Amino acid sequence: MNKEPIIREAKPEDAERLAGIYSYYVTNTAVSFEYNAPSVEEFETRIRKIGAKYPYLVCTVDDRAVGYAYAGRYSTREAYDWTVTVSIYVDKEYHRMRIGSLLYEELERRLMERGIVNLLAGVAYCEKEDEYLSHDSCGFHLSKGYEQVAHMKAVGKKFERWYDLLWYQKRL
Repeated sequence: MNKEPIIREAKPEDAERLAGIYSYYVTNTAVSFEYNAPSVEEFETRIRKIGAKYPYLVCTVDDRAVGYAYAGRYSTREAYDWTVTVSIYVDKEYHRMRIGSLLYEELERRLMERGIVNLLAGVAYCEKEDEYLSHDSCGFHLSKGYEQVAHMKAVGKKFERWYDLLWYQKRL
């Protein structure tokens, strides 16, 4: 990396690049349980909709988006207003370069300022790693202070295989 990474709010103009980052995960991995990568227009909508209420952050290096993270509503019931779900995706060429850590640190800071108390992250899982899924996301969340709070077995089917879903929680 030539320049330091910069974390900022995502803009609709970022949609094409972020859709490109995400489409890798949809097409080639079981990290996302979506079957079809969303269009650029769908990504613009997601950025606007989510960004209206919660942080939707992008990390750039040399003015190029290399990862993003955002929070979303956990439930529509008012008692859950202090709990959010979090998601993160980093360009496969930028893994293990602290991009994910920087994004989560800033996301957590901004959520804490808004009074958010609980973060929940759903992570695809299989006992034995395969060509579509590693345990990297599990290790990442544990290293960031999350703890596993649920294990839902065989709830997602992708590439003709069943995958589990682990839920991780972190209290701010």
